[in-house]
Amino acid sequence: MTERVETADPAATARTGGDYPAARLRLLQDDTPAGPDRRAALAHLTDDWLAALLAGALASTARGPAATGTALVAVGGYGRGELSPRSDLDLVLLHDGRAATADLAALADRLWYPVWDLGLDLDHSVRTPAEARRAARDDLKVQLGLLDARHLAGDPELTAAVRTAAYADWRESAPRRLPELRELCRERAARHGELQYLLEPDLKEAHGGLRDATALRAIAASWLADAPRDGLEAARTALLDTRDALHRTTGRATDRLSLQDQDQVAGALGLLDADALLRRTYESARTIAYAADVTWREVGRVLRARSVKPALRGLLAGRGGARGERSPLADGVVELDGEAVLARTARPERDPVLLLRAAAAAAQAGLPLATHAIRRCHAARAGAPLPVPWPAEAREQLVTLLGAGAPTVPVWEALEAEGVIDGLLPDWERVRCRPQRNPVHTWTVDRHLVETAVRAAALTRRVHRPDLLLVAALLHDIGKGWPGDHAVAGETIARDMATRLGFGPGDTEVIAALVRHHLLLVETATRRDLDDPETVGAVAEAVGSPGTLELLHALTEADALATGPAAWSAWRAGLVAGLVQRVADRLAGGHAPDPRETDAPTAEQERLAVEAQRTGGPALTLCTRPEVGPPDAVGDDPGATAPEPVGVELLIAVPARPLPGHHPATAVPPGVLPASAGVLALHRLTVRSAELRTLDPLGRGPVLLLSWRVAAEYGSLPEAGRLRADLVRALDGSLDIAARLTERERAYARRSRAALAPPPSVTVAAGSSRTATVIEVRARDAHGLLHRIGRALDAAGVSVRSAHISTLGANAVDAFYVTDPDGTPLPDPTAHKVAEAVESALQDPPPAP
Repeated sequence: MTERVETADPAATARTGGDYPAARLRLLQDDTPAGPDRRAALAHLTDDWLAALLAGALASTARGPAATGTALVAVGGYGRGELSPRSDLDLVLLHDGRAATADLAALADRLWYPVWDLGLDLDHSVRTPAEARRAARDDLKVQLGLLDARHLAGDPELTAAVRTAAYADWRESAPRRLPELRELCRERAARHGELQYLLEPDLKEAHGGLRDATALRAIAASWLADAPRDGLEAARTALLDTRDALHRTTGRATDRLSLQDQDQVAGALGLLDADALLRRTYESARTIAYAADVTWREVGRVLRARSVKPALRGLLAGRGGARGERSPLADGVVELDGEAVLARTARPERDPVLLLRAAAAAAQAGLPLATHAIRRCHAARAGAPLPVPWPAEAREQLVTLLGAGAPTVPVWEALEAEGVIDGLLPDWERVRCRPQRNPVHTWTVDRHLVETAVRAAALTRRVHRPDLLLVAALLHDIGKGWPGDHAVAGETIARDMATRLGFGPGDTEVIAALVRHHLLLVETATRRDLDDPETVGAVAEAVGSPGTLELLHALTEADALATGPAAWSAWRAGLVAGLVQRVADRLAGGHAPDPRETDAPTAEQERLAVEAQRTGGPALTLCTRPEVGPPDAVGDDPGATAPEPVGVELLIAVPARPLPGHHPATAVPPGVLPASAGVLALHRLTVRSAELRTLDPLGRGPVLLLSWRVAAEYGSLPEAGRLRADLVRALDGSLDIAARLTERERAYARRSRAALAPPPSVTVAAGSSRTATVIEVRARDAHGLLHRIGRALDAAGVSVRSAHISTLGANAVDAFYVTDPDGTPLPDPTAHKVAEAVESALQDPPPAP
């Protein structure tokens, strides 16, 4: 039986015993947990042994210059004192060039062979200081290793000279070498993946591993940039501790944390189980990966700034351009040097929604969200927290963030790294970095939820309530942090979270049902007889309505696509689609009411209509509607509209003049809808919802009433007088709305970096109304969208009797009730041609002015 030394002090253990092999063995067999003290003790023990080897070798083999002109130096990980049980030894034997080659070879043999005899891996070289500098210039890895050079024995002046030269050379060559180092990091990440998501991660080579931590040290040594320090050293220490335990457990020099070793490694570290080990490892890797991403962005900015010629830099400084051009993204948010940052006028202590708005704007623009912007807003939240339930704007900004597609991921990860998400969604902590021990799953639970929202963003054109789809996607596995059936637990959590986010009771129940039944369709389709009426009846009873079925179908596909390549296939998709069709047939029936018949006009709407009839010209007013509790719209009916956000309401009334040969009820003058929408776009007003209807309060003929819920994209609201003046000009043709909007759209297109959104979808909603044809438009909200839709409908020669406009996050879901000039619904072929014309108008680039 191997002798064990009973002591809690690794350094004391290292000093007991006689020769190095025995002392090393006692140290490694000590029960003291892995940690910096143990690594330092092992390094100190090895230092003493190698120093003794050098002294003995010099005494027995060296003569003359070799006895005084040599030094033994540790580099790389050993130079940092991070010696794990099976780490190799990186050593350089420096000499001043005066000794004979034979003497140096004999001296090196007396050093290297004892190391090999013990079975230790060795990376060694024999160089003069000049040769070491040349090798560093030729090989980036050698240069990085010399940054950690540490003197072991011999002439300390040789070591000091090499170390000083290494730092000077590195700082001088950093603008050239850092891009090379960045490319090496990218190649490693491509080969080894992201440590924070792998079931069997490589603790050293994967992105977020120990190699990245070393790269961050090198960047800091260049004096060009520095990494965020919060938690970085603790994360690196945790990975080193895990590697120590892995080496002791396996007895091998390995950095891969294999599944079969995880339970033993967890026990060696005093952790509960392998899941606790993986979660701690993922959290550490996430900290390092985030620090690396932020630091490399900063390096890029510095190098770009240095590449500007001095004369041009002076010219830019004279024009105020040296600090970068600021392009507005949203209220209080601008783009600066390739990042979304806070505007100079932003006041996060007075604006609790600012952080969500900035995150949404960053994701929509495909930009990273600046770390200092997150920290400033996060610190201000203590004085200006989001009220619970959330206000409508906060909910909309969250939906906009989730609907941005792939750019959502880095923005979300930045919010997570800065501790924001746990404050916004309290139950998120239970799923953060939670591993999924299933080879089908690619991601941890929290990343899977975000990935599902990314996949759902591509399916928003298929559903009437993209906001409910995106939120349900984010929450569908939230119950995995609790014992028992995660779908059952998740239903309760999702209901609480939806209420917190400000959804009304009806929408909250839809979200809860989607979370509860997110596995229902795929499990039923693949495990049950779809020809059995009982199967279809059970699903129909669980789902409850066509709208929820539509959402559940999209969520099922998004969930499977986000799980991994093995979770979804054409076969599964076909089975699920077949089940959905059967259930939809069971749930079908009834017509959606014409929106003209649902709500009576308000007193303000009637007053404005009277004013328009009396003056014979357009009338408009701006008013603010206070928030009275969360919206309470039932969101699972495809014919139902989304809850209207509160805020500024713009009412526009325009007298309608009957056209020759047109039915009186269709007397909406062509051009009014596109002109009104165009004026709003020119004044940078975002339309959150709108209704179009006709009134005749004085019996003098119909008045077109447009009720807009708007918000300023950034800055303050325009004056009502300016809006009215521009509307009059737009209606009489003296204001070229199309040309102005085309110029604006092209300017935004040049700045846009966001991933492509799903293409617009324009369909005919069969059976939605008995008195009109309903054209449904689903598209990404954009400048001039309503203007282009209105122009396309005018060009098609149809009459718009009423319309419901909804903007849900970044998605527009609009319904237009149109008729022929005689006031009857369009024939089916005509209706489909109109839908195709509108879709074509939205897909085409803006026309030339």
